[in-house]
Amino acid sequence: MSAPYVLVLYYSRHGKTADLARLIARGVEQVFGIEARVRTVPEVSPDTEATQPAVPSEGAVYATATDLKHCAGLVMGSPTRFGNMAAPLKYFIDSTSSQWLSGALVNKPAGVFTSTGSLHGGQETTLISMALPLIHHGMVFAGIPYNNPELSQTEAGGTPYGASHWAGNQGQNVITEMEKKLCVAQGKRIAELALALLADRGQPDQGESA
Repeated sequence: MSAPYVLVLYYSRHGKTADLARLIARGVEQVFGIEARVRTVPEVSPDTEATQPAVPSEGAVYATATDLKHCAGLVMGSPTRFGNMAAPLKYFIDSTSSQWLSGALVNKPAGVFTSTGSLHGGQETTLISMALPLIHHGMVFAGIPYNNPELSQTEAGGTPYGASHWAGNQGQNVITEMEKKLCVAQGKRIAELALALLADRGQPDQGESA
């Protein structure tokens, strides 16, 4: 049996959200006894004949329903699209009815993260848009508490709803040290909650069979 894992699930168009995902995974990996599983989702197209390769040419592999079903916790990220999550991620989430019907995600911790081109470009609404379906799945939504001092000191991204990054309109802004620390803190918190909730349910700290 493999170790339990936190699924870090994201969509990234220009790479900044992917960078945040890796930082969150770093936070997960700081917690003994649990792993990070980083996965992405394919593009969607209005051309119904268009297909995506089974394995992306670079970066994380595509998430499957099995990845989602057996996770001990979930952190989900997307760039902002008009104050909402991007279509590829929503398409994936909209396909999870079987997990909702079976209650596969009930009582598992969840968090969200985002990146925007402008400082007030809809970070908080995008985070909330991602939180809503996870709450419907019965997940235990966890933000970032204010005992992380970077939350009060940041002059870029970082919200109590989840980690975020101000990328700039051309993606020119590097991820700040405070943004990095908040990503790591979020990953660590979800991992700790996942282990605690597993223990509370009396389940072994094991994930899907290898």
